[in-house]
Amino acid sequence: MEKIQIVHTNDLHSHFENFPRVKRFIDESLQKSTADDFYLFDLGDAMDRAHPLSEATNGQANIEWMNPLHYDAATIGNNEGLGNSHEELEHLYDQANFPVILDNVYEKDGQLAHFAKPYKIITTKRQTKIGIIGLTAPYILTYPLLNWDIKLVQEKLPKALEMVKDCDVIILLSHLGVSMDRLIAQKHPEITVIIGSHSHHLFPKGEVDNGVLLAAAGKYGQHIGTIDLELDDSKKIVNKSAFTTKTESLPVESGDEIWIKQQFAKGENLLDHQQVAKLPHALSSDYTAQNSIMQEALTATQEFAHGEVAILSSGLFLGDLPKGIITEKNLHDILPHAIHVMKTTMTGDNVWRLVMEMEKNRLYLRNHMQKGMGFRGKIFGELVYRGITIDEKRNVYINGKELNKNQEYTLALLDHYLFVPYFPSIEIAGNNEIMYPKFLRSVFGDYLSKKYPI
Repeated sequence: MEKIQIVHTNDLHSHFENFPRVKRFIDESLQKSTADDFYLFDLGDAMDRAHPLSEATNGQANIEWMNPLHYDAATIGNNEGLGNSHEELEHLYDQANFPVILDNVYEKDGQLAHFAKPYKIITTKRQTKIGIIGLTAPYILTYPLLNWDIKLVQEKLPKALEMVKDCDVIILLSHLGVSMDRLIAQKHPEITVIIGSHSHHLFPKGEVDNGVLLAAAGKYGQHIGTIDLELDDSKKIVNKSAFTTKTESLPVESGDEIWIKQQFAKGENLLDHQQVAKLPHALSSDYTAQNSIMQEALTATQEFAHGEVAILSSGLFLGDLPKGIITEKNLHDILPHAIHVMKTTMTGDNVWRLVMEMEKNRLYLRNHMQKGMGFRGKIFGELVYRGITIDEKRNVYINGKELNKNQEYTLALLDHYLFVPYFPSIEIAGNNEIMYPKFLRSVFGDYLSKKYPI
């Protein structure tokens, strides 16, 4: 029997606190493996700008960590694809010593993104051919805002499979989510293994769908995945299995905590050297305070989107801003989110319905533990309006004037509100312009630098 072993990581999201144990597990797996061949893959979202070192280095620190492990291939997730400007993503892998396998992110001129390869064929010691293909979640609304042409799975997957059809083993590096992985397995039983990610699902012992092995290792480096394949002399797969190892079950070494703190401190130090503004007084994260971050942020958002009104939620702001010099570190501390300002235009009758949706959900969202969709805080918080008032009869007023249900209004919002399920009117009735590439913290920082120059 020919034995092939694969170790995989996914959705690390810059959780450096797990990196030392993950690295040792990979090193030890390679050393102890009894397989004929050993391979290492990453499934994307390795970086997340919520960590100060990833923010300060545009993800280069993540590549520096991956390089010594000698990954055989990686694909990208939406954090790499949408968390970077076009130029930043183009150069993210300049120093990588591993190939990026990806076949659905293209330049506007029709060329595959230059940092990517559509497939890779590996030949094992016993001359078995392994075909590697990769696809990332096709966010058709947002990739074009960064001047990328994102291709759908149903368009690119058949073409990718055609390129590796003569291989003995076919592996899909998928940053598509568990539902899409299962659908692909039903339609393409010729795939040997789908290594999944994006939806942060965990398959402790793998899952077999239509003969296709699905493997997935959760999120944040909390688990590490292992896949074992066995082939007979005719290159036919006779056994395939997957399992995951819980990272917290692995031993901690004395230098781990120091290294973890060093990475955080290094990032904070780099950000702290980038001065933004000089505040004449402290700004409070309490939205009811006289000098609140909320009121300044509402103005910044409204001006940036040229909105007649603005809406933000208090859970966005994770801390106060001190009096005096404000740096990129301060802004990253209070607004670590991968969230963008959004300009929404809709008629007055739809504005009324949106406001009613917000009022209906207000009490629930006040203490709701929000996760994902770019949000990197804890609770959604209180919805705060700028220019919107409501009377006891549910009449809505825009800047003091009663709402005209036939008139169009422009609202300054966040793309986050489009992605969460609480305000369907935004998606149903809004003409939405997500204002890439700047994150909310950059918009806020630009505003502060102009209002309170150093």
